Amino acid sequence: MIMNIFLTTALLAAPPEAETPSSPSSVEEQRAGIVKKGLTFLRDKGQDANGAISPRVGSGVTSLAITAGLRNGLKLNDPLIARGLEYLESKIQTDGGIYTSDRLRNYETCVAIMALAEANRVAGDGRYDTALKNAERFVRGLQIGAGDGIDKADPHFGGVGYSGKERPDLSNTAFLIEALHAVDTPSNDVALQRALLFVSRCQNLEGEGNDTQFADKVNDGGFYYVIPTEKVDPSTSERYTPNGGLRSYGSMTYAGFKSLVYSGLTKDDPRAKAALKWISQHYSVSKNPGQGLAGLFYYYNTLGSALEASGLDVITTPDGEQTWRADLVQQLAQSQHPDGSWVNENQQWFENDPRLCTAFALLSLAHAKGESK
Repeated sequence: MIMNIFLTTALLAAPPEAETPSSPSSVEEQRAGIVKKGLTFLRDKGQDANGAISPRVGSGVTSLAITAGLRNGLKLNDPLIARGLEYLESKIQTDGGIYTSDRLRNYETCVAIMALAEANRVAGDGRYDTALKNAERFVRGLQIGAGDGIDKADPHFGGVGYSGKERPDLSNTAFLIEALHAVDTPSNDVALQRALLFVSRCQNLEGEGNDTQFADKVNDGGFYYVIPTEKVDPSTSERYTPNGGLRSYGSMTYAGFKSLVYSGLTKDDPRAKAALKWISQHYSVSKNPGQGLAGLFYYYNTLGSALEASGLDVITTPDGEQTWRADLVQQLAQSQHPDGSWVNENQQWFENDPRLCTAFALLSLAHAKGESK
């Protein structure tokens, strides 16, 4: 269920670097064409005989590809989906998690929940109800502050990391929020509200939920990846500003904004307003603002999912209005390889893997279909 609480707000951004198709019908025709090529690549060249896609990095890419395929109209009997689901089912653990590595058990289970929830929707028969219930219980138990005695005063309260209760980060917490949203968790749910506190503490915004030392050092409304608990030395990393603040960047700001939407905030909330202002000032489909090409395809997915969830079709900036769907489709059409794949020239976060990048690209293109309802 997509929440359209931001539909009346017009926002997007700076003109794209490439000319976009002239009409909604031509945008959709172009989108459908590159989606078909991308799905063919995953089916014919990206999937192992056992249904796995890029298993060297765990089961996560398989889950992302299944979700992308189903959201782009594939049926459950399509080989890409059927084989992928069989592989995913083989990774269901006795603790309810769906993962191949303890180190990635939150991330892998959350994206598996999204895939199985999508399969349930298409099937219409509740075939994955039990697996989803057990997986949901599992990821809820990984959240910091869930039955571990940690209270709201701890800056990590409400967050979750790759494997659970180690150092939490905004990306994994956003995946938890999206997984709970995928199984129709209401926005006032205790786990979502715990997560909202952590998400708010990852926003560069003074006085609106961020009570950490970093709240006022940048104060631009964007989001960052982790909340440091050690003393910050700005000379040690580009992620710090000279005054010891944490730089906002694109993929985390869209992940944070989407998390605000799924946690029930409206367009009038100061956190949402500040995030949208940052988005309007830094909009791009050619780079991940603040990171360049690093994590570009992850960024495309967070951009698409956040803007679709918010109900925004157009965002207005000082440079004018932009329709993000047309921009994204045009950019991905230009960067698609002849074999139907996408790959990032920047290798950070495994984006030198065309299977991962193609799954992210197809997810973003699913969000770019049509207009917000």
